[in-house]
Amino acid sequence: MHICIDDYLLDIVQNSFEADSSQVELLIDQTEDRLDCTVRDNGKGMDAEVQKRVLDPFYTDGKKHSTRKVGLGLPFLIQACEACEGTFALHSEVGVGTTVEFSFNLAHLDAPPLGDLCATFVILLAHPLAKGFVIKRTISTQKGSGSYQLDKLELEEVLGSLTTSGTLNLLKEYVTSQEEDVRQYYASLNLHKQKAPLSKQQEM
Repeated sequence: MHICIDDYLLDIVQNSFEADSSQVELLIDQTEDRLDCTVRDNGKGMDAEVQKRVLDPFYTDGKKHSTRKVGLGLPFLIQACEACEGTFALHSEVGVGTTVEFSFNLAHLDAPPLGDLCATFVILLAHPLAKGFVIKRTISTQKGSGSYQLDKLELEEVLGSLTTSGTLNLLKEYVTSQEEDVRQYYASLNLHKQKAPLSKQQEM
């Protein structure tokens, strides 16, 4: 079951990799109380009928996950977005590709936490089906703004193939350093710091 936003990102981007895409973009734009995400690919795309089916939690093609009787990826994402007054949109065209856009109202009580974005980015960049893959991350707050871009092809030119423990450790260090550069702007983001309800013993 999905718990954090990075779980949804992992699922949706892997869908793009598995759609025979040669180019996939992950865009993450974060403000004081909102997170906008876009996953765009140039894969095989879907017609209107298939788009309806992938949004149905009781549908699965039996190929991607042969042991599953239902397909819950996108329906779970839609439910999570709606729970915190976010948005969801799916655009796809056969032979052109697919774009999934979704947002979370981070100030809402039911918004999921971000999770470990650095680890998620490393997993996606090292994914064996990832070819041309680019991550663009932006944070804009009242205290300032910052951004960075991770391009798999460029990273492989410097680090080599992202398949060995050595290159993966270097990749993780680099991604972490980029995230730390924008982390200074997190101070003004009141993300998921709601206090847990006091137990009866604590209230006494």
